[in-house]
Amino acid sequence: MENLEEEYKNSNQSGILPKPVFVQDKKNWMRKSVISIAIYAFIFMVILKVEPIYGAALLIVLLIHELGHFFAMKAFNYSNPKLFVLPMLGSFDSGQKSVITQRQMSVVILSGPVPGILIGIGLLIFNYYYMNEKVEMLGEIFMGLNFFNLLPFMPLDGGRLLEIIFIKQNHRIRVVFTIISILFLLFFTIMFQNAFFLIIPISMVFELISEIKNQKIRDYLTQEHINYMTEYKNLPDKDYWIIRDCILLSFHRRYAMVEAGIYQYTLIEANIMQHVSSIIKTPVTKDLKIIGKALLLIIFFSFLGLPLIYYVPKAIEAMRSVALLTK
Repeated sequence: MENLEEEYKNSNQSGILPKPVFVQDKKNWMRKSVISIAIYAFIFMVILKVEPIYGAALLIVLLIHELGHFFAMKAFNYSNPKLFVLPMLGSFDSGQKSVITQRQMSVVILSGPVPGILIGIGLLIFNYYYMNEKVEMLGEIFMGLNFFNLLPFMPLDGGRLLEIIFIKQNHRIRVVFTIISILFLLFFTIMFQNAFFLIIPISMVFELISEIKNQKIRDYLTQEHINYMTEYKNLPDKDYWIIRDCILLSFHRRYAMVEAGIYQYTLIEANIMQHVSSIIKTPVTKDLKIIGKALLLIIFFSFLGLPLIYYVPKAIEAMRSVALLTK
C-alpha cells in the first residue's frame, strides 16, 4: 500500500467516479427476520432437540432484549433502526446516527439486558408466591440469557459497554478483549460438550483476523492524512477509491477477481462498498466524566451480580446433590 494516493492520481486522470450510494431496502430486514427465525426453529428443535416450549421462550426473550435496543435507538433519533434474530448469536440491531455520544451508546447497550433481567426478577418473585413451572422457566431464561449477554466479552453487550467507556479507540486492548472472548466461548463449548457451539468462536477468529487487517489500513490512512473518522455519506469520492485499493491489496484472496488501481465499478462493488463502510468510523463524542463512568460501572456490576445471587445457591445445591448421589 505504498503511496496509493499517487497511484490514484496517475491512473484516474480522466476524472473521479463518484462513490457508490447505499440503497436502503426497507423490506430486506423483515425478510431476514423471517428467514433467521426459521433457521432458529430448525437449529433448536431439530439439531439441538430443544422442546418447542423452551425454543419459543428463548425466542420471546431474545426479541424483548432486542426491542429494548431498538426503542432506545428510536428515542435517540437513529435513522433506519432495525433488528432481526440471529440463531446462536441472539439478535442483531442496527441504525445510523450522525453524532454518537458515549452516554447515548451506553443507554442503547444497557437497554437490552437491564429490562430483561428486571423482567426475570419480576417473574421469579411472582413464582415465589404463586408456584408455576412455566413462569419459573421463563424467569430463569430471562435472567440467564441477559446475564450471559452482560458478560464483559466481545461481541456481547457487556464487552461493548466497557469498550465504549474505556477502549473505543484502543485497538490493541480490543484485540486482547476479543481473544479472551474466544477463549471464554471455547470453555463454554467444552462445558456443554456440543461441537455445534464452536461456530461462534470460529467465526470470531475470522472476524479478529479481518479486524487486524482493517486496523492496518486505518494506520496507513492516518499516515497519509486521510480522514476515516466520518460517515460514509460524507466520505470524499477520492478517499473512497483510495480506501478501496487498500482493501483490495490487503484482502487480495477475498477480492481476487478485482484489480487494484483500476477505478471502475464491478459486479461485487456492493460488497466492497460495505467493506469500505466498515473501515471508516463515525466519531464518538466523549461526554462521560469520571462520575458518569462510575455510575455506569455500578449499574453494570449490579445487574451482573443480581442473577448470581439467584443462580449461585442453586448451583451449590445441585453440586451437593451430585456429590450425595456419587457416594
